[in-house]
Amino acid sequence: MLRKFKIKIDGNEYLVEMEDLNPQAAASETTTPSVTENTVQNQTPKENKVAEKPAQQPAASGGEGQEVPAPMPGNIVKINVEVGQKVKKDEPLLVLEAMKLENEIVASQDGEITGINVQKGDNVSAGDVLLTIK
Repeated sequence: MLRKFKIKIDGNEYLVEMEDLNPQAAASETTTPSVTENTVQNQTPKENKVAEKPAQQPAASGGEGQEVPAPMPGNIVKINVEVGQKVKKDEPLLVLEAMKLENEIVASQDGEITGINVQKGDNVSAGDVLLTIK
């Protein structure tokens, strides 16, 4: 049985259809249906800002620190840190625009920025090293 819900995210309304996998629980108001089919209408790419976390990166050779690669190709639109700055895990480091979406690249660990390999306006490829944290 499909159930329709109207949800509001950041001031934008979306119509979402969800399939209830347990129809006996549908009578109970306290049961939340499992989401198996998600149909979102009236959504444009500019409304969908996603905070991206890079995958687990290998440590850089020579003890320079952990490299933070670009998770996808795009353009650097903002750099929030400087060399020598101390950062906490999940702190935003920079913003990468890809396919008209702004993606925050966050620190994968606590540490200190030991190198920044990009500048605002740079076009990067997936896997390019953006900066290092030690």
